[in-house]
Amino acid sequence: MVGQVFYLYNNVQNIIKKASDISNLVPEAKVDFAHGQMSSSELENIMQDFIDKKTNVLVCTTILESGIDIPNANTIIVENADRLGLAQLYQIRGRVGRSETQAYAYITYRKDKMLSEDADKRLKAIKEFTEFGSGFKIAMRDLEIRGAGSIMGEIQHGHMEQVGYDMYCKLLDEVVKEIQGQTIEDEIDIQIDLNVSSFIPDEFIENSSEKIEIYQNIASCKNEEDLQNVIDEIIDRYGQFPREIENLLEIARIKNLAREKFVLKINQRGNNIIYYFDEKNFNVDVVEKLMKIYKAKIKFSPSKTSPYITIKIANDFEILKECKEFLNNL
Repeated sequence: MVGQVFYLYNNVQNIIKKASDISNLVPEAKVDFAHGQMSSSELENIMQDFIDKKTNVLVCTTILESGIDIPNANTIIVENADRLGLAQLYQIRGRVGRSETQAYAYITYRKDKMLSEDADKRLKAIKEFTEFGSGFKIAMRDLEIRGAGSIMGEIQHGHMEQVGYDMYCKLLDEVVKEIQGQTIEDEIDIQIDLNVSSFIPDEFIENSSEKIEIYQNIASCKNEEDLQNVIDEIIDRYGQFPREIENLLEIARIKNLAREKFVLKINQRGNNIIYYFDEKNFNVDVVEKLMKIYKAKIKFSPSKTSPYITIKIANDFEILKECKEFLNNL
């Protein structure tokens, strides 16, 4: 016998019928069932038969998540997974793949069922976090979905999803520093005004709340890894995205690069792109370097408040590419 199967069916009243249906569907399978209302001796006998490979399909309830370790069990099928919590799903999925044998987890829900927003987020999270050691990430995503509640009070639910976990922690950190009398440094918001179409088209994402969520996810990206995670999520949920979203992602890359180079603002005026710098961190020596690269295309204006560099571009078609090249040359 190669491999064994857990079939999670969290309905005690109908679990016998479900086991019978599976047995009829797959006559060669040796099917048994287990649930929490059984006596300890019954459960022990059923599990011993499964361990001894006298049965190869065990239909069970969420009793499964309590730590049953069967190395030979390499497949789990979860029915009506949308009714389970994210932490539950993560624990249940971990019941297989506990040996060197390739394991499989099928997280299912009823065909054509309209999922709630939270259920949809839970299922996407369990699909996204598959690598070893994802427990912390799962816990954080679960916290975002359910909300953290009142830190100092009795309320145990909240609306953290409105701002996201990272922003929540940032706001909490600022409040603590303010109470302690520490100086809070504002994070500079890089302003970019370029003649490119960068938005999420209505025909690509119709739901306004989902659209706002994607905008927030892109805006919160701090590096290429963050952006790649957002790209994977967009493709997974909606398919290949149009040029407008590609431009939006490129602008996010430019923002992160501009922040590293102490560029405060990038504006387009006709065929000119103007880069405004943070005066405190601006290195005048870079101007000479840029003059050698761009020659007559570049002009430096040493303003006392915000020095800026103007560069002439050939056309608008490669404007985002040219911006990235310029910032990399700084």
